[in-house]
Amino acid sequence: MSVALSSQLREGTKKAHTMAENTGFVSCFLKGVVDKSIYRELVADLYFVYSAMESEIGQLSKESHPVVGPIGFPELNRRETLEQDLDFYFGKDWKSLVKPTPAAEVYVERIHEVAKQSPELLIGHHYTRYIGDLSGGQILKKIAQKAMNLSEQNGLRFYEFDLIDDEKAFKVKYSSTLDGLPIDQLMADLIVEEANKAFQYNMDMFQELEGNLIAAIGKVLFGFITHKKRKGSTDKKAINR
Repeated sequence: MSVALSSQLREGTKKAHTMAENTGFVSCFLKGVVDKSIYRELVADLYFVYSAMESEIGQLSKESHPVVGPIGFPELNRRETLEQDLDFYFGKDWKSLVKPTPAAEVYVERIHEVAKQSPELLIGHHYTRYIGDLSGGQILKKIAQKAMNLSEQNGLRFYEFDLIDDEKAFKVKYSSTLDGLPIDQLMADLIVEEANKAFQYNMDMFQELEGNLIAAIGKVLFGFITHKKRKGSTDKKAINR
């Protein structure tokens, strides 16, 4: 039995999607407020998340899992591009320097947990991350590039899907694949529920980074204000002379 899983995921995660976009970190990002030191933390977190997801889905695809296997499109994989970005932000020794934040660790644990207990639920995580990246990737890339003054090729490989020539056609194929999966309505409901959890895990990561971003912005403002005060004091001394 097959169900219209693609439309159920789209409709069933609308609220969570809106909530994720309205987190402070994402709102700042969309407005072009991107701190490089914080952004690289996000890249590191995503590296651990995608490594877990691609490891589990890759193994299930090799085992020809009837539900998970069909959505394991290798052209979506992000681990290699994230490694290239980490090399740019942290240097060649990045593997010894990066570690997941507490929220990312929880996210990764959940991915491994569902892979063991109910692999079908991985589809909720797969849909939430990959289709979101594919849909808004180019917009986010341009924002990040401008905000951090980066060249076309440096630090933004995560947003580039070199193996997908036609994004719209691929998403049609992806939706068709979801709708053809051998699941019943009960499983479809559980997958949508898991997709909403995936959004929450992402929001938890964003909120951690949001605190760091606020601290970074605070330091910049403090430095600016201190500089203005010192300049004002110097100007007064010059006038009094």
